[in-house]
Amino acid sequence: MDTLVGEEPAGWLVTPPANDAAAAGPKRAARVEPEPLPLPAALQRQEAPEAAEPKGPVVFPDDWNEFQRWLAENGDVPGSQWDARRVLPVGEAGAPLMVLTAWPEIEDQRDGVLFSGPAGQLLDAMLRAIGLTRGECYVASLAVTRPAGGRCDGDDAAELDRLLWHHLRLARPARLLLIGSDILRMAAAMPLPDARGKLLDINQDGGKVEAVAVAHPAMLLARPAQKAAAWDSLKLFNRGR
Repeated sequence: MDTLVGEEPAGWLVTPPANDAAAAGPKRAARVEPEPLPLPAALQRQEAPEAAEPKGPVVFPDDWNEFQRWLAENGDVPGSQWDARRVLPVGEAGAPLMVLTAWPEIEDQRDGVLFSGPAGQLLDAMLRAIGLTRGECYVASLAVTRPAGGRCDGDDAAELDRLLWHHLRLARPARLLLIGSDILRMAAAMPLPDARGKLLDINQDGGKVEAVAVAHPAMLLARPAQKAAAWDSLKLFNRGR
C-alpha cells in the first residue's frame, strides 16, 4: 500500500495539457481597431456657459440733473440698448407742458433730435395753436433709442414702464401731451381712437396731471384726415386760456 499512495495529487486536480494541435501553434495577434477620428469642432458638444447672476432692478437717480446725465451716459438705462446714438430730452423740469413719445423715429435717431424734419415743423405748429413754443416745453421720449421695428415687449417693456412713472415724477409738468399710440398704451392703457377729444388724468406721484393724446406728427403728415382727431384732443388745452 505504501507504493500506491503518494504525497502529491494523482492528477485529477491538475489541468491536463491541451492535446489540440492548434493550441500549440503560434497565437494570432488580436485585431486592433483604429482610433475614431475626432468630430469637427462645429459638431462637438459645447459646455454650456455658466449663467450670469441675474441683476436686480435698475436703480433710477432721484435728482433731476443726475437723472439727465444718467439718461445720456449710463449703460443700464432701459431703452438705450437698441442703438449707439441716444436721442436725449430737451427742456427743464416743471415745464407748462411735457411732450412725450415712446421712442425716437428713424429720422430722429439719424439727426439726434426728437421731432426733426417736417414732423417737427408740424409739431411746432400744433404747439403754437395752444399758445406755446417748443422752447417752453419739456420734450422727451421714454426710450432714448429706437427698438427694431418700433416695438418692444417682455422685460424691456416692463423696465420702460418703471422708467415712465419715475420720469414723470421728476419732470413735474403742468400738463402732458402724449404723442403716438405706443406711449398712450403705456401711460393710459387705451388705444388712440378711444382718446379722441378726451382730457385724461394720468397718475403722477400721488396726484394727477391733465393729458391729451394725439397721433405722431409723422403719421398726421402721412394721413392728413387724422388731423381733425388730433385737434379735437389738442384744443382741450385751450380751455381756460
